[in-house]
Amino acid sequence: MAKTIDLELTRAEVEVIELEARLRVVPMNDTQLSDALKAALVAKRERLAKLRTLHAAAGRPNRVAEDPNQPLPLHATRRPPLKRSVPQRPKAKTTK
Repeated sequence: MAKTIDLELTRAEVEVIELEARLRVVPMNDTQLSDALKAALVAKRERLAKLRTLHAAAGRPNRVAEDPNQPLPLHATRRPPLKRSVPQRPKAKTTK
């Protein structure tokens, strides 16, 4: 089964990111704008959560038709997160 991209879900994620960025740069004395952005952000996050659950349910394969005792193929399971290492600086060369 090919992986599909839900454009509505992607757009909702972008809108949430944009609202979060806009909320970070609101002037301190502009409480009206701040309150409006916070309310919009709550509404967008709720919509995004609904879209994510719909997208996850739509992308889930139907296991009823298959043998339920058969294990999932490797590509259908979640893989562990990548290990991230902090890059190390090379040792400074000492000249004598």
